[in-house]
Amino acid sequence: MARRESQLQKVADTAREMGSPDVLSVCGDVSNIDDCKRFIDEAVNHFGRLDHLVNNAGINRICAFEDANDVTKLTPVMDVNFWGAIYPTYFAIPHLKKNRGKIVVNATTGALLHPPKLSIYTASKAALICFYETMRVELGPAISITIVTPGFIQTEMTQGKRLPVDGVVKRNRGLFRNGFIGALPHMSSKSCAIAIVEATCRGARYVTEPKWYRPLYVLKYICPELFEWSYRAFFFKSRVSDPSKQPKRD
Repeated sequence: MARRESQLQKVADTAREMGSPDVLSVCGDVSNIDDCKRFIDEAVNHFGRLDHLVNNAGINRICAFEDANDVTKLTPVMDVNFWGAIYPTYFAIPHLKKNRGKIVVNATTGALLHPPKLSIYTASKAALICFYETMRVELGPAISITIVTPGFIQTEMTQGKRLPVDGVVKRNRGLFRNGFIGALPHMSSKSCAIAIVEATCRGARYVTEPKWYRPLYVLKYICPELFEWSYRAFFFKSRVSDPSKQPKRD
């Protein structure tokens, strides 16, 4: 399910080309609980069962928290990233239990590495991790859960799609191309998808791609001050050195 019908059709066509003749696409909004119930019901009615639920929806917001003009405009990030996974999970549970199904949830490395200017986004993803860790206990072993923490992947989000300070989703293709973030290697979405499918099939509890992020988790735990210094150096150097760039309040 997705909001853009044209993109859904492209995904459906690709699935058919890859050997899946029976494809169901449902246009809807994951932040709308009625749409989530509808797409679960339509999937079960069409296929007769539900074996997997993949929670992949997400939007980003890149801005220092104090620079937000109106914090109420940040709620769509939590609505899509958090509730957009919780709603379909709620309606899918009875069907997944019947078939010992699987839930795949897409979080982010940022939920564990805490980069600046992504506070609401990483908070929404950290909430996902906490929620589905709890679900392992409540739903296991009838339903298995794989939590994915991807780093920089070649997707619309790393191509500049985000929720800016005005609260309207936009795309700035140059957003990640320049500076420190643009210099980091980005994994292809295809390679990432293959890794997620393989990990889910073997019952992995966690998937981190690209794999070079894994040692960073340990380093962040051992020496958090190093990460804090690095983040300030890369992301806030101009603000610290130039007092005129400090955010102003009325």
